[in-house]
Amino acid sequence: MPKPTMDDVARRAGVSRALVSLVMRDSEKVSTRSRAAVLEAAEVLGYRPNLSARHLASKRTRTFGMVINDLHNPYFAGVADGVKAAADANGYRLLLNSAFLSDDDERTALETFIDFNVDGIILSGARVSKKVIEQTAASVPVAVASDPVQSSKVDTVNNDDYAGATLVVEHLVELGHRAIVHLEGDGAGAKDRRAGYIATMERFGLTPNVVPGAFTEAGGVDGTRTALKQDTRFTAVFAGNDMSALGALDVLDAAGLRVPEDVSLVGYDNTFVGALRHIGLTTIDQGRDRIGRLAVEMLIERIETGRTRARHVTTSPTLVVRETTGSPPD
Repeated sequence: MPKPTMDDVARRAGVSRALVSLVMRDSEKVSTRSRAAVLEAAEVLGYRPNLSARHLASKRTRTFGMVINDLHNPYFAGVADGVKAAADANGYRLLLNSAFLSDDDERTALETFIDFNVDGIILSGARVSKKVIEQTAASVPVAVASDPVQSSKVDTVNNDDYAGATLVVEHLVELGHRAIVHLEGDGAGAKDRRAGYIATMERFGLTPNVVPGAFTEAGGVDGTRTALKQDTRFTAVFAGNDMSALGALDVLDAAGLRVPEDVSLVGYDNTFVGALRHIGLTTIDQGRDRIGRLAVEMLIERIETGRTRARHVTTSPTLVVRETTGSPPD
C-alpha cells in the first residue's frame, strides 16, 4: 500500500495541509484541540513526517555521524555515551558507523556520512591520515576525539596521555618497583604513553623496557610472552590499554605468576571490564564521557557561531588504584 501523505492526514483530521505541517514542526501556533486531532489521524494512518524534505528546506539534518574504529574496545563505548548524551541534550540524532580497524572502511564511513548530509562528524580513535580528515572537514565540521591530530582545520579533544603514563610509572616506583615493562600500543595515544613512560623511567634513573604490542587482548598476550622470554626479569607491567592488560593477565596467570604478589599490572582507559570485582585492574581514567560531550559541544559551536578556527582541548587523567598493583616481591 502507498505510504500515507500529509494530505491524507489533513483530510482525516478535517484540517488544512498547512496546519498539519505546523503540527509536525511542533509549532506553538496550533491549538491543543487541532494538534490532538492531527496527531490522532497521523497515528491511525501510520504517517511519519518526511524528514528528508524538511531537512532540504532547513539545510540542516540535526544529525551527527560518529565513526568508531574498533567496536571491540569498550573505551569507545564510553566516548559514545558522552556523544549521545550531548547530542540528545541539544536536539541532535546520532548515527554510528565502525571501521573495524580498517583504514579503507574508515574512509568509506566518512564518505557515507557526507552523503547522508550530516551536520557534523565525530571521529573516535581515528586511523586515517591527517590529510583524509582535513579533506572531510572541507565538506562538514569534524571533531576528533582521542587522537592528537595537529590540524588548523579540525577540532580535537584528547586525554593527556603523556601525563597518564607518568602517573603509572610514579605509582609503581612509589610501591618499590624498578623493573617495569611497557607493552606498547598501536593506535591513538600510544606514542605519548610511550614517551611519558620512557621519560619518567629515566627521571628515576631506571632503564626503560618497551615491548611492541597492540591495543587488543591478543596484543597483550603477545607482548607479555615476549617480555617473559627476555633475560631481564620484571616486577611490573604497564599495558598500553585495559584490553592489552587483560591479555597480559591471562599470560601471567598461565605462567604461574600471581598478580600483584609476583607482578603488578596497570592498564589504561578505566573501562568497565577493568572495574569488574574479580579483575580489579589499576588503570588510568581518561574521562571518556567528558571527551565525548566536549566533541559534540565543539561541533555545535562551529555550526551555530560559524567559528572556523580550530580548538584543541586536553583533559587531565587520573590514576585509579585497585587490586592489581602492590609492592614487588623480596
